[in-house]
Amino acid sequence: MPKFAKASRVRIIGGNWKGRKLRVAAGVRPTPDRLRETVFNWLAPQLPGARVLDLFAGTGALAFEALSRGAETATLVEIDRAAARLLEQHRDVLQAAATIVRGDALRWLASATEQRWDVAFLDPPFGTELLARALPRVAQRLTAAGVVYAEADASFDFAEAERRTGLSVIRASSAGEVRCALLAFARE
Repeated sequence: MPKFAKASRVRIIGGNWKGRKLRVAAGVRPTPDRLRETVFNWLAPQLPGARVLDLFAGTGALAFEALSRGAETATLVEIDRAAARLLEQHRDVLQAAATIVRGDALRWLASATEQRWDVAFLDPPFGTELLARALPRVAQRLTAAGVVYAEADASFDFAEAERRTGLSVIRASSAGEVRCALLAFARE
């Protein structure tokens, strides 16, 4: 499993809350700034008014960054109690339109059958099967123009994910041992 530098804070890099710092719970791996900058450049057209899901929220940096850049609402799901408490604190300080759900991401997703999202962030712990299991389920909950940002270690097979979900990789990048892709349904 890759090793990542410990960060006690992660900063919001754009939008209304640019420069604000979010505390990071112990053991949580934040998305590197360079990668976040790349993905939010990709997502710029989709964010205004978007409904966002951050399924394995961790620091919440992805969802709070999306809200900072114009997303309407965000749902952040996190199983770790300490991380979820920090997410609630960040939401309250920022006065963000965010719902924080404490619990198992896949179980929660199975119960949230009526919800649809324009943008979904999937950045589960590396070295698990969580991304492979979550992608097909999230694909079923996207709006017609919805997109998924997925982050994984170098061993994740995005081509296999495309076959299993009906989504296509429309953008991809990497930073060190971290790979990411933006996936969407084929547009006609």
